[in-house]
Amino acid sequence: MRDEIGHDILVASDPWGFIVEHQVVEKEAEVSLSIPLAERLLNRFGEDAIESISFDKGFYKRENKELLSLYIPEVIMPRKSRKNQEEQAEESGRTFQNLRHKHSAVELNINRLEHHCLDRCLDKWLHAFKRYCARGVAAANLHKLGNVLQEKVRKKHDKLRKVA
Repeated sequence: MRDEIGHDILVASDPWGFIVEHQVVEKEAEVSLSIPLAERLLNRFGEDAIESISFDKGFYKRENKELLSLYIPEVIMPRKSRKNQEEQAEESGRTFQNLRHKHSAVELNINRLEHHCLDRCLDKWLHAFKRYCARGVAAANLHKLGNVLQEKVRKKHDKLRKVA
């Protein structure tokens, strides 16, 4: 994500929509970020915990995809440029398409971050932006947790209403 201030942000979320990793990217190409991100996630959650990982087209590098595939069963890393028949068959497969559609959740998380303070950083220095970003992640996750808890209470209330 490139915010309006001009900084790139790398965001990783879990299947429930919580942001589990973020990084303000400084002068690095996207293609060089996939392996370090996967290493941090695998170290934090364990090698068996991550079933799939999805990246944007800018992250594609054949060697990175092959390396990640050794540790993560499903690596969704679409290629920007022309695809050979094998790559085209893989990207048109049902599993790839389903996981690629789930990638839109990452875009939703980026939008949530923009609504939780990253739309306007009053301090223009990079260290201040990193602080804003961390606070935005915390706020977005707290908001998500609040929504989960409210939904749990609603379901409990609905059950009680049906019984009565």
